[in-house]
Amino acid sequence: MKRFHVHIAVDDLDANIRFYSAVFGAEPSVHKPDYAKWMMEDPRINFAISQRGAKAGLDHLGLQVDTDKELGALRGQVAAAEIAMLDQPDATCCYARSDKYWITDPQGIAWETYHTLDKAEIYGADTRTKTDEADACCAPPSTVQSAKRKAAAKCC
Repeated sequence: MKRFHVHIAVDDLDANIRFYSAVFGAEPSVHKPDYAKWMMEDPRINFAISQRGAKAGLDHLGLQVDTDKELGALRGQVAAAEIAMLDQPDATCCYARSDKYWITDPQGIAWETYHTLDKAEIYGADTRTKTDEADACCAPPSTVQSAKRKAAAKCC
């Protein structure tokens, strides 16, 4: 079963934890010095916030799946639509190890589709910030953005 994922970069982690805990009526299921996550069933959402130096606001959206089979099916849909994507098998990001891929929508919003494999003790060995696109994780992949720009240039 799929779970909608939202990740927001924040300026003040503690203030945002208080705010979202009140909004959701629950404390975060994961709370780290630079990150918090609510895994909720109603609505079925994985809502994460982080304070890691990125510009405050929407970082990325996504779909979290429970199985490799579901991830493969979603990846197949994207491949059939000829949308540029970046595969990240066994990536460490946001205190978790996951198989994932990234796409970017026409507005430039990154979409992460992933299957969580295990917890991780660090935010991510594969983590990058919006200004450091040499690595990969938790931000739109530059390869996907470049492919989208090239495709758009051929259009209209």
